Amino acid sequence: MVTEEKKGQSRTREEMREQKKAAQKKDKQKKKEQKLEKKMKKFRKRLVPIWLRIILVTVFSVLALFAGLMIGYGIIGDGKPTDVFDWSTWQHIVDIVKKER
Repeated sequence: MVTEEKKGQSRTREEMREQKKAAQKKDKQKKKEQKLEKKMKKFRKRLVPIWLRIILVTVFSVLALFAGLMIGYGIIGDGKPTDVFDWSTWQHIVDIVKKER
């Protein structure tokens, strides 16, 4: 009789273990589903495509360069701001930098 009770208890423990494993499996599955749902929610369509961003950054960088050259040559250097685009101005700067001693 004692052995039958122990067998009965061991079965319930085994059943409890199986139930616990099944519950853990369900929890893991739920977590995977939640992660998947979270990833799906994070997805958003870009308003400005990447290739357009690269072009815009390049264009704005060139514009900033030209504006800086004009400010530096025209306002700080006391010259005409549009003279910065003349080839003779740049040739003169190169001659000054490379002048022979």
